[in-house]
Amino acid sequence: MLVLIIMLIITIPIQNHAVNLNMPTNTPSKPTEPPVVINIDVDFDGTVLWNGVAVANRNELEAKLTEVATTPNQPEVHLRPNAVVPYKSVAAVMASAQRLGVTKIGMVGNEQFLK
Repeated sequence: MLVLIIMLIITIPIQNHAVNLNMPTNTPSKPTEPPVVINIDVDFDGTVLWNGVAVANRNELEAKLTEVATTPNQPEVHLRPNAVVPYKSVAAVMASAQRLGVTKIGMVGNEQFLK
């Protein structure tokens, strides 16, 4: 029995409590700039607001989305629908953005739908 315990002690690997990490050696020279954000609000009656300014029609909205999509470093687009707006109004804005190539789009204010 003693021989088995000694064999067990010898064969168990030594526990190292160190963690080896490969950390980056270079640090960014300047602080990162906050991203450019475009706010698109969809009001309760389907009115679309671009940074607080009402968009006249769908063609004007698509022209602005095309301008966003063609910039080399796309700004973030935050889509904030009203709690009572019909889904088709929000889906139309999202479909236009996707079709025109806007890649940085996100829904904002979803906490209003938790009821």
